[in-house]
Amino acid sequence: MRMPFIKQISWYLVIAMFLIGIAPKVDAGFAPSEIIALSQMERTADLQKIQNILEAKAVKERLSQLGFTHDEIQQRFSQLNDQQMHQIALQLDDLKVGQDGLGVVIALLVIAILIVVLLKLTGHKVIVTK
Repeated sequence: MRMPFIKQISWYLVIAMFLIGIAPKVDAGFAPSEIIALSQMERTADLQKIQNILEAKAVKERLSQLGFTHDEIQQRFSQLNDQQMHQIALQLDDLKVGQDGLGVVIALLVIAILIVVLLKLTGHKVIVTK
């Protein structure tokens, strides 16, 4: 049995997948129309988050290598207003300080295992010579 529109449908799907593939990734979020004042609790929470990051061993060592003392860092943070402090606290969530990269290693192992399984299933052999 022949399907009458299979060629048109397949071309439609090819074009649709091409258009979906070239569409850029867009991150969207709510943008307030006016500046919202942060409460004292939010400022305290932001300050605590920043302090926790600054107390990490790797961050302390790097800041000392750059020539900053603990007092200089505290002085600079005291000069920031609420909005700047909140912005820094939000950006700290995106940092990946001190992660061991275990996810990357696992992903590489899974890919290697899949390649070996595919080679075994297709009957191919890889021979390495000098």
